[in-house]
Amino acid sequence: MYMLMMVLDDSSRLNEVLAAWIAAGVKGVTVLESTGVNRLLTRIAPSPSYAGFAQMFGSGRVGHNTLFAVIDDLELADQAVAKTEEILGDLTKPHTGIVFALPVAKTWGLPEPYHS
Repeated sequence: MYMLMMVLDDSSRLNEVLAAWIAAGVKGVTVLESTGVNRLLTRIAPSPSYAGFAQMFGSGRVGHNTLFAVIDDLELADQAVAKTEEILGDLTKPHTGIVFALPVAKTWGLPEPYHS
């Protein structure tokens, strides 16, 4: 098993990416709001000409979304990434996101069997 994780740069694309992961067969995706250090530091020291303007018009969002799910194999990860890139384009381009998979040594609380 693996933990498939993504830090999505543009949270306005969240529903599309979630639908893509579900279409690829990923189950039980959890989503967290998150903020990278570069955006956090920019928020702490904003440009004087821009300070407050974003909040006034509702576009002051500085965060990302972090998605994660336990999956059975790396083939499913490849399918989810392919579907994600259909939406966001090449993930090596700026302001798209990063996806990675980590081995999971053991799980508790998943229904048996937990297969796609």
